[in-house]
Amino acid sequence: MANRSNDKRNFALRSETGEETKVFSGKMPRQAALKAARRLEAADSEEESARSEFRLREKGTKKLHIYEGWAWREQAPEDKPDWMAETITQANVSKEDIEYLDEL
Repeated sequence: MANRSNDKRNFALRSETGEETKVFSGKMPRQAALKAARRLEAADSEEESARSEFRLREKGTKKLHIYEGWAWREQAPEDKPDWMAETITQANVSKEDIEYLDEL
């Protein structure tokens, strides 16, 4: 049996209509959700961030992970590498539910 702890899994961003537009990878669903949340419209601070619900379907399964996510901009750390921008986008997510699809 393969060692799943080192395997990246793929999660498709799924719209309400069932269309899958983007794919994010991660070892855990939350890792992929954080990547997806960073693509949301970023506010000037975490407190001002608008919460958005989004759904990620694990590829190869009918499992649908539902998250609430938000993003904001902040200054990059002082010890940032030279290639990093002065302002970075941070994100956070909260898992709302898991649903199982009848069909894809």
